[in-house]
Amino acid sequence: MRNEFTAVFERDGAWHVACCPEIPGANGQGRTKAEARRSLLDAIALILADRRADGQRGVPADAERETVVLA
Repeated sequence: MRNEFTAVFERDGAWHVACCPEIPGANGQGRTKAEARRSLLDAIALILADRRADGQRGVPADAERETVVLA
């Protein structure tokens, strides 16, 4: 389940619209499904990077940090 998210695709006229239910605000669109997927992936990456940076701001400088991986 590492780095796996659900992409939901719908049509809106000539556009393909995508969203990720697990990450509120992650939306994408494109003239093709592939473009909508790429747009959604970019949105997911931006949101997760922002949340990570936001979460790190509150950690004291002298706190011990360690990376953990969900496999």
